Amino acid sequence: MANKKKLLFFIENLSGGGAEKVLLDLVSQLDHNKFDIMVYSFVGIGVYIPQIKDIARYRAILPTPPSNSTLRIILFKIKYKLLRLLPASWVYKSIIKEKFDTEIAFIEGYCTKIIAASNNRRSKKIAWVHADLSQNHYTKNNFKSLESEIETYNKFDKIICVSGTVKSSFIKRFGNLPSLMVKYNPIDPKNIINKSKRLDQLKFQKSTPNIKRFIAIGRLEPVKAFDRLIDIAQRLKKDGFQFKIYILGDGSQRTDLEDLIKVYNVSAEVELLGFKANPYPYIKMADAMLVSSRSEGYSTVVAEALILGTPVITTDCSGMKELLGANKFGIITENSTYSLYAGIREYLNDPATQSKLSRNYKKMGPDFNQFKLVKSIEQVF
Repeated sequence: MANKKKLLFFIENLSGGGAEKVLLDLVSQLDHNKFDIMVYSFVGIGVYIPQIKDIARYRAILPTPPSNSTLRIILFKIKYKLLRLLPASWVYKSIIKEKFDTEIAFIEGYCTKIIAASNNRRSKKIAWVHADLSQNHYTKNNFKSLESEIETYNKFDKIICVSGTVKSSFIKRFGNLPSLMVKYNPIDPKNIINKSKRLDQLKFQKSTPNIKRFIAIGRLEPVKAFDRLIDIAQRLKKDGFQFKIYILGDGSQRTDLEDLIKVYNVSAEVELLGFKANPYPYIKMADAMLVSSRSEGYSTVVAEALILGTPVITTDCSGMKELLGANKFGIITENSTYSLYAGIREYLNDPATQSKLSRNYKKMGPDFNQFKLVKSIEQVF
């Protein structure tokens, strides 16, 4: 243990989002003979906590209070707001007592701010950027000004962007910092393929020629724009198409989306299945994956669809052209509800397009060198 390099990963929580899944996959694939890994989450919530505990040391700064204790819930909320308001240097010193060789802010915003305030002068500091911060500057409320956020990023030895387009958007927002680099998310094709075979976990079967099954996966949050799919469903229904859209994931918009499904009268066409620890049988058995996001960084689920040979119809977000090429491995539409509707309609109308995309995907699927990706990341640590 003494000879291992000590790594600290700091993330907001371990809920079912893309960055959290990437962290789980990365930590599981790192060489544990070389690294002693500690994961801190700001809030102790998330479906991935048990899995992280199996492969690394773990600590939550704010453990989740019991749901039946009103007083403890109130105290939790007070502590949460207070820590957000206190100076980052004070928060760091209060919560991180151990010394690490490399400290990694694995999500933008608050975690980046805290790691940048580290008093450990000997540690290498790395910031991960998953989001398109030019299109979706959601981190700005964590900083006094844009200049303050730039100053924070300048304190890092390396800033890792998950795609070339994420790097370009970072430069557009903050400038071309010398520490910027691109590292794609490591994906384990064998694990994905093996898990996709567990068909007993499915709530639907392979589609018939008359009914196409679509899958959409992500947090039920505004940036994922699942409301677009519900709008599109009612348009396609009026057009006379037979289809089913399954949405996997949980989040703050679930009730709103359930209400919207009723308003548009598409309960038979759209179903919210909640979070699935193993989404791969759904991806494998779907005719196509739909991505309706207003903004992305590097879509892990699209990369997983590539591996499983499932075509993708997506809005134009960061990383999509890097993954899919010029519509060779999917349909990339303009980032609007109507354009995505038109892309899905094109797919449904044209069996030749369906066959071509399926063939191309099956050729592309295995082209992920997980070992090289992980080793290149390890070299940064």
